[in-house]
Amino acid sequence: MSGLSTPLLVLVFVVGAGATWLAGISLSKTTDSLDRRFGLGEELGGLILLAVAGTLPELAITASAARSGHLSLAVGNLIGGIAVQTLVLVVLDACTGEKRPLTFLVGSLIPVLEGLLVIAVLITVMSGASLPASINVGGASPTSIAAVAFWFAGIWLINRARKEPKWKVEMAGSEPGRRNVREDHPDERRPFVNRSTVFVALIFGLASLITLAAGVVLQESGNELADRMGLQGAIFGATILAAATALPEISSGVAAVQLGDHQLAVGDILGGNSFQITLFLLADLIAGTPVVIAVQRSDAWLGAAGILMTAVVATAVILRPGRKYFRVGPDSIALVAIYAAVIALLPRVT
Repeated sequence: MSGLSTPLLVLVFVVGAGATWLAGISLSKTTDSLDRRFGLGEELGGLILLAVAGTLPELAITASAARSGHLSLAVGNLIGGIAVQTLVLVVLDACTGEKRPLTFLVGSLIPVLEGLLVIAVLITVMSGASLPASINVGGASPTSIAAVAFWFAGIWLINRARKEPKWKVEMAGSEPGRRNVREDHPDERRPFVNRSTVFVALIFGLASLITLAAGVVLQESGNELADRMGLQGAIFGATILAAATALPEISSGVAAVQLGDHQLAVGDILGGNSFQITLFLLADLIAGTPVVIAVQRSDAWLGAAGILMTAVVATAVILRPGRKYFRVGPDSIALVAIYAAVIALLPRVT
């Protein structure tokens, strides 16, 4: 894409982001329909399949960047994207209207476990930058492998806690909503209810292909734009590119909040963040070398911001702030302040 003019390149990037958004909405609807029909999310294998479907834009960008040798872009999108996607919770908080803050309404400690998993896998991966190449495993960093193992163990434990809770907590005034999207909701418009499973599967496949293709377009146009803007690939991947790939999460999250599924809305964001970090192993295998070696000071800075922001969300779910200010809870204000400070200081870090 180096032969395209800058305005045309921006247009290509915007079209790629739009395609990701629209295809992401179709993916969400078809995944929900297939999940209802086959009960995909009941067991570990189903949870993995649903996680992959929800992270296709990041998967496509990571694979394309690793294949083309743009390791800093892959690293920036995976690590730095955690902070941007956590910021989506501010939008969802505002969508609850004049009621209590989103973290007050959640009424469950499951999102706290999901937040701890995000922190665990992110710290594990980032620590790989300190390891010598002599202990790599088949071109992959041992921390990339460990992060995948921790994620598998984490979602198994979270799913077990969801189905067989070992504690009982009273959260007066909470409105967690459905525990699972397969439960019927009187106000929900169920997509494809009159369509055959084959039709739904075809739409799912088409949306997946469009998402993957759009991810490649975003990666290639984004890398070229970063070069022309004088931005490091890591910074571009962690900000503009991560924001573009977060559009589907905004759409599905707003829809969940409007239905009153506050626990699912928060859990989907945190669950997607934890799975995103497992893509480091995929990037390692495609690149033939640990991509964590491309971690720069800016990545560490943004990764630390993602950890801090995740901790703020988990803490707010436990403390349950009861008032809103400027239509959002105090935890959302803290998230915006943290992210603004991180971006403002980013030029000094690099």
